[in-house]
Amino acid sequence: MPARSRDLRPPGSSSLDRPVDAEDLDIARLRHVRPRHYGRISAVVLIGVLGILLIKAFAEGQIDWRTTGQYLTWPSILWGLVNTIWMSVAAMVMGIVIGLLCAVARASPNPVLRGGAFAYAWFFRGTPVILQLLIWFNLGLVFQHLGIPGIWEARTVDVITPAIATLLGLGLNEGAYASEIVRSGMLSVDRGQYEAATAIGMSYMSSLRRIILPQAMRVVVPPFGNEFIAMIKTTSLASIIGFSDVLRNAQDIYYTNARVIELLMVAAVWYLVVVSVLSVGQALVEQRFGRGFAVRLGR
Repeated sequence: MPARSRDLRPPGSSSLDRPVDAEDLDIARLRHVRPRHYGRISAVVLIGVLGILLIKAFAEGQIDWRTTGQYLTWPSILWGLVNTIWMSVAAMVMGIVIGLLCAVARASPNPVLRGGAFAYAWFFRGTPVILQLLIWFNLGLVFQHLGIPGIWEARTVDVITPAIATLLGLGLNEGAYASEIVRSGMLSVDRGQYEAATAIGMSYMSSLRRIILPQAMRVVVPPFGNEFIAMIKTTSLASIIGFSDVLRNAQDIYYTNARVIELLMVAAVWYLVVVSVLSVGQALVEQRFGRGFAVRLGR
C-alpha cells in the first residue's frame, strides 16, 4: 500500500486547493529575507556622526596645522623619535632577559631562587614606573659614589645619567611583568611534556630550552608584543627626568614658540605611526609562531 503523503496546507485553506506534498517543496526557491540589524545600523550612524563632529572640531579649532606639518620632520623631533625607539628596544630586551631568568627561578625547586624571584616581581610590579624612574635618577642622594674602592670608582651623578636611569627604570620594571608572562607560557605547556623530557634523560635546563620554551612561545608572543607597544608610550614618562624622547623635545620647542597643541599633535602623529608599524609586525610574528594552531573557518 503506498504511503500517504503529508498534507502541508496552511490551516484554514480550502479543501479545493491542491494539497502540497513534502516532496514538492523546493527550499532553494524560497525567498531569503535578511534580518534587520537595527542596533548595528544605529551604532554605525552614531559613530559616524561623532567622527564627523570630532574632525570638524579639530579642523575649525585654533590649531595651525601648517606648523604641525613643519615640525614633523624637525631635527630635534626626529632625534627624539630615535631615542624613543632605541630606548624601548633596549628596555624591552633587558626586561625579557630578566623575565626569563625570573620565570625559570620561580619554577625552580630551589626555595631561595623562588623567593628572590617572587620578591623582585612583588617590588617592581607594586610601585609606579614614574616613581622608579625618580628613584634611579636621584640615586646619588643615597650613594655618592659607585664602584670598587681602589679599582674603579666614579660619582653616581656622572654614571646615572637620564638615559641610564630611564633604561634601569623601564627595563627592571618590564622584567617583573615579563617574568609573569613567561611563567604563564610555561604553565600552558602540558605537564606530560615535562615528564617525557625527564623520561628520556633530559636535564631541567635542557628540557626548558628544547621542549618547554619553544612551545610556550605561541602563548607569550602576543602579550610581549603588547608590552613592546606599551613601552613605546611609557618612555614618555622619562621626560620628567630629562630624557630626550620625542615628547620631551616637543615640549622644549613649544616652551620657546608657545605652539603647544601643534607640537603635541606632532608627538601624537609619530607615536601613532610607530605603534601602527609595530602592530603589523606583531601580527606577522603571531602568525609565524601560531602555525598549526590557527582555526580556519570556511564560508
